[in-house]
Amino acid sequence: MKKFNEVKALIASLEADADKFYNKANSAAGTRVRKGMQDLKNMAQAIRLEVQETKNKAAAPAKKK
Repeated sequence: MKKFNEVKALIASLEADADKFYNKANSAAGTRVRKGMQDLKNMAQAIRLEVQETKNKAAAPAKKK
């Protein structure tokens, strides 16, 4: 759950830069948004792997029965 909360915090931190880029045409803010989106992609992938691993561990004992 910690990683999920980190994703939410990252999105919230990018909101101001997204506003500056889309509404005020600030290109530097666009660069920060792109970097943040790449970080978000990496965090999401890490969460996906963690969820899959946890799910597989939980299912493994059930298969042995």
